[in-house]
Amino acid sequence: MENNQPKTSKYALNYGMLLGLISIVFFLILYFMDLHYQGGIPVLVVSLVIQLGVILAALRAFKTANGGYMSLAEGLKIGVGLCLIGGIIGIIFSQILANVIDPDMMQKQLEIARADMADRGLNQEQIEAQMEMAKKFQKPWIQAAFALIGSLFFGFILTLIPALVMKKSESEY
Repeated sequence: MENNQPKTSKYALNYGMLLGLISIVFFLILYFMDLHYQGGIPVLVVSLVIQLGVILAALRAFKTANGGYMSLAEGLKIGVGLCLIGGIIGIIFSQILANVIDPDMMQKQLEIARADMADRGLNQEQIEAQMEMAKKFQKPWIQAAFALIGSLFFGFILTLIPALVMKKSESEY
């Protein structure tokens, strides 16, 4: 008897590329609306909703292709794998955006942060100390590392609950 079980890597790759493409479109929307400097909670929430939607679609597609069965491990492999691939694509595009399309982006972000700190009532010494710290984190490889870690962390968290809810082993029935 031949076992035609679908491969988790196929779903992670396909849906990871979909997540990367959607992330690029979202970055471009922010760019054209001149909102790519601020970030903040609303942008984070929309990004997480997009990520969760793609994870749910991938888990559902895999479970359907696997005859209605999916283990927790398979679900986590798919979700974290697609977030890794989508994160890498997003990081590459954000570096192109920051270094080629809008090379002044980092400086503008620092200016916005400086104005925000002044509005919050920080004195000049505190603002300068925080600006020096922020400049240390603006190196491309540091930004890429934090973005990748964040993508994997949120990917794991956003995959864990749906994978637990959707898991169904053949041995259970």
